[in-house]
Amino acid sequence: MSIKTVLITGTSSGIGLAAAVATAQSGWHVVATMRDTTRAGALLEAAETAGVSVEIRALDVTDPASVTACLAGLDRLDAVVNNAGAGHLGTLEQESVEDVRAVMEVNFFGVLHVTKAALPMLRESKGRVVTVTSVGGVVGQPFNEAYCAAKFAVEGFMESLAPVAATVGVAVSVVEPGAVASEFVSNVGGRDTVLEQAGPYAPALAAYLARTRDAFAAAQTPQGAAASIVELLEAEQPVFRVQTSDAARAFTAAKLTDGDGSTVQALTSAWIA
Repeated sequence: MSIKTVLITGTSSGIGLAAAVATAQSGWHVVATMRDTTRAGALLEAAETAGVSVEIRALDVTDPASVTACLAGLDRLDAVVNNAGAGHLGTLEQESVEDVRAVMEVNFFGVLHVTKAALPMLRESKGRVVTVTSVGGVVGQPFNEAYCAAKFAVEGFMESLAPVAATVGVAVSVVEPGAVASEFVSNVGGRDTVLEQAGPYAPALAAYLARTRDAFAAAQTPQGAAASIVELLEAEQPVFRVQTSDAARAFTAAKLTDGDGSTVQALTSAWIA
């Protein structure tokens, strides 16, 4: 049998890096993509340590031309893992609509660019689309309005696409990590500045940041989250939605069984009290 090919976005660190190594260890040919390929060192080192190889390609998910160029020349494609994304901290009164739009471009429209371009090849291979969302795609969280909006959009889009894609043989799934020990949170820039400029929101923001530090003190490893991705890629009948840890399952369950919204509102309000 031919070796299957998976394209993974956002592989320079964190879950993407771990997923690239883990899928290669499972026998896949991995096309590991990132916006800046000069940042491939950590991935290449991890792959070498694991005794596997990956193919590095440049890909900016917000640039359709970059997506097309990245996919060009692939002989086959059996799966796409949409992992690239960016965090964002802020609240509506104190940021511009353009700020929010930029978050949507990376976290929502970037997923659409890659998935749309890949679907013809995935139809041919009867392949899979696996998209890393977040527990923030299920439960809206204070000061993560734009980020959660983008992840909610991804969840709704993929949940709607899944039955349609299934009619042409493509399986669609989403992966919902909770807190993961990676560079993702540290890459959310401007925390100190946002707090200094928070004005009337400063007490609530300070409480939220303290709660977040505590949550990430017990964060899941990227490798643990990546294991859920590999399981979906190799499952005979992949499910649509997977949480990557017991904490993530417990957290999303609060929303998925919360008919009137009161449970989630009580939970998240306590974070900023």
